[in-house]
Amino acid sequence: MAAPLVTLADVRAAREILAGVIRPTPMEPSRGFPPGPGSRIFYKCENVQRAGAYKVRGAYVRIARLSDAERARGVVAASAGNHAQGVALAAGLLGAKSTVFMPSGAPIPKVAATKGYGASVELVGSTVDDALVAAEEFADATGAVFIHPFDHRDVIAGQGTVALEILEQLPEVKTIIAGVGGGGLISGIAVAAKALRPDIKIIGVQAEGAAAFPPSLKAGRLVRLPHIHTIADGIKVSTPGEVTFQHVSELVDDVMTVSDEDISHALLMLLERSKLVVEPAGAVGVASLLADPERFEGPVCVVLSGGNIDPLLMMRVIEHGLTAAGRFLRFTVRCGDRPGVLAAMLGLIAQCGGNVLDVMHQRHDPRLHLGEVAVELSVETRGDEHSTRLVNALHEAGYALTFLRPHG
Repeated sequence: MAAPLVTLADVRAAREILAGVIRPTPMEPSRGFPPGPGSRIFYKCENVQRAGAYKVRGAYVRIARLSDAERARGVVAASAGNHAQGVALAAGLLGAKSTVFMPSGAPIPKVAATKGYGASVELVGSTVDDALVAAEEFADATGAVFIHPFDHRDVIAGQGTVALEILEQLPEVKTIIAGVGGGGLISGIAVAAKALRPDIKIIGVQAEGAAAFPPSLKAGRLVRLPHIHTIADGIKVSTPGEVTFQHVSELVDDVMTVSDEDISHALLMLLERSKLVVEPAGAVGVASLLADPERFEGPVCVVLSGGNIDPLLMMRVIEHGLTAAGRFLRFTVRCGDRPGVLAAMLGLIAQCGGNVLDVMHQRHDPRLHLGEVAVELSVETRGDEHSTRLVNALHEAGYALTFLRPHG
């Protein structure tokens, strides 16, 4: 027999525990979406929460409810970054020693921040699943209490406090959208929102390369993905939790997926239009709106679940997002290695309004003919239509282009 779901009373009790610990995060109107009646979109900015994500809510509730003896043994967690920081911060506030296992490829800023909050960090394996195994083995060997990143009632109750704030800040909300990894956040939100407003639609969003919930919901049981790959490391989870799967199955209206290209586009829009720094996992809800803006009844609240993004990843994501939005082209042109040829080509690009960012010559490729040079160009454009006009002009002038990023 399945265990009872987390209740609204559990979420309200969690809120009392969190009083004075977390910050109630702001609700910001969106920029970048076309206006229309009933389509208003707002952002719940958990990217500015303490430790940079909503995770501290659940971690603090879980650790606060341990006995003094349990806290004295210390706590251990596994995470790609946000849960790690939430556990480290919560444990420090509650006087418990914390050890966190992270994948060896975890973003350096997240590792450094976790250590900065006082945790001992161990890098192991290549995935969160590897880190979870190591953390559970550490708990068995040392007696430290394992703080699961999503699959625990106290964690779900803590995350559900996000929904209480949403309903106070935006009482007329019709749809709440949040990213889904293991399912702790969407489970908690669904518990509170559905109890107070059963008419609200709760939509979860996963990255296509790590979408374990859709096949699990279809099969009616947990399905483990054999391979996962996405830029959204914060929701890069190969299988739902047992507790969260039960909540999502019963309370969440739909779980959809978005591509990494959609996520890149969303990050770029959030940065440019709303001046919000959001990590890929925190932007999947916005990506879903960009991919299918007519799908959701407004007012819509999108939870920006985290802002802990590696600056190097941000640079790559911005380039990827510009490309996905048709505003950045990278291509190679083979042309004659004669005076004036390059100048003529650059002049044509300038005449078409393109902004050349980089130029690199390659004369030693064995595929080149004698007297031929390959020129690699990075060009900034104003969007898809402008990119198409520029590319057509180069083709009409006789230049053969090989794209280094998808185009068209």
